[in-house]
Amino acid sequence: MTEPVRVVLAGAHGHGWWHLENLRRLTASGLVRLAGVCDVRPVEPALLAGLGSPEQSADLAELVERTRAEITILVTPIHTHADLAVQALAAGSHLLLEKPPAATLADFDRIAIAVARSGLACQVGFQSLGSHAIPAVRELIAGGAVGRVRGIGVAGAWARPASYYTRTAWAGRRRLDGVEVVDGALTNPFAHAVATALALTDAPVARTEVELYHANPIEADDTSSIRLRLADGTVVTVAVSLCAPQRHEPYVVVHGEEGRITLTYTTDEVRVGDGPVIGHPRTDLLENLVAHVRGGAELLVPLHRTTGFMGVLEEIRRAPAPAAVPEEFQELTVEDGAVVRRVLPGVAALTAESAERLALFSELDVPWSAPGPALRVAGRTVARYAFRPDLPVTLSPRPYLHPVRTLGGTTVTETRPADHVHHLGVSVAIADVAGRNFWGGRTWVPGRGPAWLDDHGVQRHVRFHRRADDGFTEHLSWTAPDGAEVVREERTVTARPVTGGWALDVTFALTGADDAPFEINSSGSKGRTGAGYGGFFWRAPGSSTGRRVYTRDAEGEAAVHGSRAPWLALSGTGAAPGRPDWTLVFVQPGTGTGGPEPWFARIGEYPGIGVSLAWDRPLTVEHTLVRRVVTVVADGRIDREEAAALALEAGASRT
Repeated sequence: MTEPVRVVLAGAHGHGWWHLENLRRLTASGLVRLAGVCDVRPVEPALLAGLGSPEQSADLAELVERTRAEITILVTPIHTHADLAVQALAAGSHLLLEKPPAATLADFDRIAIAVARSGLACQVGFQSLGSHAIPAVRELIAGGAVGRVRGIGVAGAWARPASYYTRTAWAGRRRLDGVEVVDGALTNPFAHAVATALALTDAPVARTEVELYHANPIEADDTSSIRLRLADGTVVTVAVSLCAPQRHEPYVVVHGEEGRITLTYTTDEVRVGDGPVIGHPRTDLLENLVAHVRGGAELLVPLHRTTGFMGVLEEIRRAPAPAAVPEEFQELTVEDGAVVRRVLPGVAALTAESAERLALFSELDVPWSAPGPALRVAGRTVARYAFRPDLPVTLSPRPYLHPVRTLGGTTVTETRPADHVHHLGVSVAIADVAGRNFWGGRTWVPGRGPAWLDDHGVQRHVRFHRRADDGFTEHLSWTAPDGAEVVREERTVTARPVTGGWALDVTFALTGADDAPFEINSSGSKGRTGAGYGGFFWRAPGSSTGRRVYTRDAEGEAAVHGSRAPWLALSGTGAAPGRPDWTLVFVQPGTGTGGPEPWFARIGEYPGIGVSLAWDRPLTVEHTLVRRVVTVVADGRIDREEAAALALEAGASRT
């Protein structure tokens, strides 16, 4: 090569500064010459120091043709990529296209067609994919260094001030003037996180789950988690946030059956298990593109290599609008009366936990992160409702409340614990409805005992009739394994303040399909003594200690289990720092059934309280079954007199 490659830079401001620095380096080495700069604003001479006197124009096609540029570096706003990329290719220039390649899959396809027609090269600016660490990790995986890979987790947490979202008109926007932008945490600043994870496997994405949140008052997401289920069964999760108090280097962890590999993609460092950290070099993508144009070198990140990433971007683009994180869960920095920074305390640890557990934020103990409605009391979020959970069929998938918290912030529910993975926070779960298992786990078979049967039903959300800060009314369809409706339900859930805490009021009404009669059973009604579980059920944290259960007249599990006391209280000590105490008081207000149902109570094996619909005999429902349970959620431990007073207050009225 005797002459430097002529380059045009489109977009000199913003991230364009990084490319100007890179161009200075490559100009000094004689590899390239900056022939032109395309920008809607004139570029100050100081920004072009060391780069000669490149021509300037706001018309990219004209500038490329006039300078006979061989390569165009496109660093313009995301929503302009497609039009400008097509123009540059049509003018005869190869392309270094900054990530993300486009704002929509349709625009990506437009660029791909233009590349194919022109016969020119298009390299996408995922700089992390130029790292030699990625092929090194792939070789480790292929060589069995960690055994069969079961999942890949990615975590990233950076700090961004409020001004990050006011620097341009398109920052933090999903759309601008009717045009797709998709400038969210996963699609722009942490786009490398997604692309790097996908680069470690060849399997296509079969299914995507997306959770988007924003703490800043923006349209797009600043905190997000996604889970990709690949065609070969591998699970990939990515959890990121721009609301950390400081920068944490993002990383990818490969979970194998015999160990793990950690790749810090910003520093190109790889570590197997607890072994030494090995650094790897990185090939600059512009240098690689120059080598391709002049010498036929293989492109590191050709456009087609980013197809998988664009499929994920499209799912994010089509996902529901991000949920706002209430300010009660943020730490605000205020200067001159304006918020200049928003921090989500502990968010870096949450992204790490997500990468470790391959979990979405909604599956962690995060009060702002469940995808369903939030219940608020006294200005605080006290519960979240997961109304369409993604659960294995063996858990009898159903909506549930979790996390549920005291006004002091102590979590008093647990979901999918190791001892009983089918326990889901607060839910309506019945062991046998017309011969189908809506409890989860094994089914009790008389004369045989617990057995795995293909009888698990699903409670399917149909619609919300009402949604407000204090609760909701929901319609559900309980379906059999073949999809046929068994019963339909109307469920009303409300939250209201009571003396010293708040009350969760749950009413459910079950009606047989086509208004036909149906039968409810429990393991107890099938002959298993004391196993009358099935109805309203509250799973408390298994990590709690000092657990106590009592009624007005009885104390301890053996005494209250199966009793028909008007109220029952459960208390414990939390596992969080400070180990705060908590108390739950359960009440069954009259529903015309002749008195309270038997209580199902456990505190030894695990902490759980339920109301039994079929304690020791079947319950036949001729038309509609209505039950109501009110639970007082209180900080601290309370005595019998206080519990009785709270039970009376909570059960007296819905208002």
